[in-house]
Amino acid sequence: PQARALLDAELLAQMSAPAVKLPRGAIHGDLFRDNALFLSGRLSGIIDFGFAATDSLAYDLAISVNDWCLGPGGGLDETKTAALVGAYHALRPLQLAEADAWPRLLRAAALRFWLSRLYDRHLPRSGEMVEQRDPAHFETLLRAHQAHPMSCPI
Repeated sequence: PQARALLDAELLAQMSAPAVKLPRGAIHGDLFRDNALFLSGRLSGIIDFGFAATDSLAYDLAISVNDWCLGPGGGLDETKTAALVGAYHALRPLQLAEADAWPRLLRAAALRFWLSRLYDRHLPRSGEMVEQRDPAHFETLLRAHQAHPMSCPI
């Protein structure tokens, strides 16, 4: 019942948000820490382009922040988030519309991965490379985003 209420509330919030045109382009769609390869402390490669698509560039950033910038307790660490978003902004400045949409993008990213992991848990795919992950992490993160919306740190 609590999960259903969370889902209903978030879907309503996402669907009732005003439509805004955000910059779009090619996104990775799953740039989590386990999809980044490092050699001698430097990024040397990115793998797993299975969710690559054309979508909002800031949404792709929100997906990454939701993994790379976690703090204790299941929410985001503000210092890590500011560092990652600031480095991104230095290379591709975020537009005001993207900054305004930031809390909604973080929630949308958490919602997507919560639902996809629930799907994988209840309707598992067969195959050697299929790894089921706990959906509770993204449910907790979505709840944290709803309770404490984080403004874009730029």
